[in-house]
Order: sequence, then structure tokens, then C-alpha cells
Amino acid sequence: MRILIIDDEPVLQDVLATLLRREGFAVVQATTAAEGLKAFEEQEVDLVLLDLMLPDRPGLEVLKELKSKDPEVCVIVITAFSSVESAITAMREGAFHYIPKPFKNQEVVLTVRKGLEQRQLRKENRVLRQRLEGLDRMVWRSQAMEEIIELVRRAAPSRSNILLTGESGTGKELLARAIHQLSPRAQGPFIVVNTSSVPHDLLETTLFGHVRGAFTGAVATKKGLFELADGGTIFLDEIGTVPLPTQAKLLRVIQEREFIPVGGEHVVRVDVRIIAATNADLQHMVAEGTFREDLYYRLNVITIKLPPLRERKEDIPALASFFLKRFGEENGKPHLTLSPRALDVLMAYHWPGNVRQLENVIERAVVLSPGPVIEPDLFPAEVLQPPSQPVEVSVPADGLDLKEAVNRYTKALIEASLARCGGVQRRAAQLLGVRPSTLNEMIRRLGITAEPAGGVARSSEKLS
Repeated sequence: MRILIIDDEPVLQDVLATLLRREGFAVVQATTAAEGLKAFEEQEVDLVLLDLMLPDRPGLEVLKELKSKDPEVCVIVITAFSSVESAITAMREGAFHYIPKPFKNQEVVLTVRKGLEQRQLRKENRVLRQRLEGLDRMVWRSQAMEEIIELVRRAAPSRSNILLTGESGTGKELLARAIHQLSPRAQGPFIVVNTSSVPHDLLETTLFGHVRGAFTGAVATKKGLFELADGGTIFLDEIGTVPLPTQAKLLRVIQEREFIPVGGEHVVRVDVRIIAATNADLQHMVAEGTFREDLYYRLNVITIKLPPLRERKEDIPALASFFLKRFGEENGKPHLTLSPRALDVLMAYHWPGNVRQLENVIERAVVLSPGPVIEPDLFPAEVLQPPSQPVEVSVPADGLDLKEAVNRYTKALIEASLARCGGVQRRAAQLLGVRPSTLNEMIRRLGITAEPAGGVARSSEKLS
């Protein structure tokens, strides 16, 4: 623990410094307000012993400036016995306690220790709040997300690299932040790099830095993001877009925890946890030779796959409510609600843009809403009239007969339509959007004679 003493009396300075060093504290000394504030900015200080009577500025002003720079710093004021009222005023301004002159050595030590205990307690509470905030920003109700959150809770405290996969907009960066906040690195930096947005010829210097003169325009040495992330976490979004030469350097950082800046000669060592994310199939890229296999396995220590929103529709009401509250408060509309019809529309849509698209839709509705209830007419056209969802198909490794597959699929559609229409071909034709005569011809060609339920397909009605 480092203690800063700001007092203009040399004898008092020496007594306090000797006493506190004997107790095992590091001590920084200043005799004026200017010296004290400069020392406070340049060094990490845990507690300040501040005389209220300084030659260049009132102690109360110094106290306010110290608290503005670090609200959690513990300040103990020193004052003459006749100025206790000033000490009480200082406590109202955020001082922890006061020590009257003349003081007893043991009184100083006890007050300092209590102040440091309070600072440590505040620090621990702040860390706990930050860690909880990491998951507080995640909103879920589905079992699929519950399992992912449990995996995050177990994986976050480790040093292992994590690979997040899933479609764009599923919340990979948010999950990465939660992992960082739940880890022992929560007090360290969290650096986000969207590798797809950095030009390939600049990505290496962005990640690893460069020395002066390394290339045209390198007029000064610059630290890379890996060095800035030392002691914390670096989140490499869209890792599949990293070019092969830079992949080789990434592999070295993971294996050796060191790298050489562009144009440099000296090795830089770092302690960084990597969380990577992608919406691409990295295994397929490995097979194609566009992604290094050794790097893939180094990143893929723990894989967390975020399901698309269409596969966890139970989360839509909770997410919509969360965004409604957030954007409502931002726009001065704190009591907005979704109508049942509006929620039905949200539940029916397939959300190709996932949570990010839902967030944008709710924000738009909040901004445009004339009243307290959000109705479907405030949603974009694509949400109100969603396009037909793509058909999921798979092709066997040994191939297939396309004509036979098409006939089989067509036959299944016609049989399902006949079943729904009670075997009446005219109604089935309307359901399928074809002429009754066309449907009749297809029934004969495909050899359809009965409904799936066993009833004979009825064609006794006159066809037009």
C-alpha cells in the first residue's frame, strides 16, 4: 500500500514517514498542494494524509480535487485541535477521518489501517459489481442460453483461450465481455479488435505495434493492441479474416506469449488471454488451406456456440422488454409496452439478423411510437411480411438423382395439401397456387392415389 503525505512541516513529515515505513507502507512525501497533486497523478496512491493548512492552496480544495481524480481514494485530514470544525467539513466533502495535532503514533497507525481496509472493501465491491454487470447485460430465458451461461461461469476463471461461434448479431462480443468480467483479469484491459475492418497490410502493426522507421509514415514507435492488452483480455472478432502471415505471428503469441513489433529487434513479452469469435466455418477453412490448423486448435480450447435467435424464441419477449425499457428511458418514454399483436409478430418472425436486428426494430418502434403501446404498424415491412424461410437441404456424399429428389418432394407437398383439404383437388390446387388441371395431371404422373390418412384422393368434382 502506498501512502502520500502532503504537509508543509518538515518535522511532521519525517515523523509520519518514519512511523508508516516502520509499519510496512510505501511513503511518498510532498510539502505543497502542487507537489502532492503531481505525485498523486504520477503514482498509484491508496491513502493520502492531508494537512488542511498548506502554503499554496487550502486543504479542502486539494481534497475535492483528489476525490475528483479518484473517488475511491482514502483521505485522512490532519488539523490543529482548534480547527476540528474544518475537519468535520472535510469529512462532509469525502474525507475518511481526521487526526488532530498533536497526535499519538498509535492513533495514526490505527486510523490509517481502518482507512485502507475501507478502500480495499470498496475496491472488492467494485470488482464484484463489474463482474455481475458482465452477466446482467445478458438477457435470456431459454434452456439453450442457460447452458451457455453455465459454461461461461465455469470457463471464465481459467487462463484458457475461448472460441465463440455463431451467426452475426447473436451477441458474441457481449458474451466475451462477460467472460472477461467474470475472470481474474477483470481489472485488466479488455481490447476489442474487429479484424475484418482493419486492412490486411495494417493488421500486423495494429496488433503487434511497430518501431520508428519500420515503414514509410512510421515517424514514432507505437505499441500494438496485444501490448496494450497485457494483463487483460483481447477479443479478436471475425478471426477467420486474418491473413495467413499474421496467423503465424498470432500462433507465436499464443505459444510463447511474446512477439517482435514490426521493424523491431527486441522481443516483447505479454500476458494476454485471447477470446476469438467467428461466423465462418473454421474447420472448412482449415481444409481449404485458408486458416492454419495449428492456430485453429490453439484457439479452440473451449468452444461456445451461440444459437441464432430463431432457435431460442423463448428469449424474444425478455429481450424485447429489455430493449423497450432501455430505449424508452433514453427517449423520454419510460412506460412503453408491447401489444399482444406486436409480440405475436415478433415471435413469428425468423430474425436473420438475430438479437442485433431485434434491438434495432425495438429502437425504431420506440422512436416512432405516438403513444404508450407499441403496435405492429411501427415495425419495418420485412418484419410484418417476412419472406419465406429457406428450405434446409443436404446432399449425400455419394450424390443423388436430382429429378427423383424433386419428384419425391413434389409428391410429398401434394399429398400434404390433399390431406389438409380433405382430398378435394380444387382446394388443394388453390393452396399450392396452381391450376386444378395442372394439379390433376401431376397427381396422375406421380401416381398419387390416396391421402396420407388413407382416404382416396377425391377428383369427382368437375375441374376447370
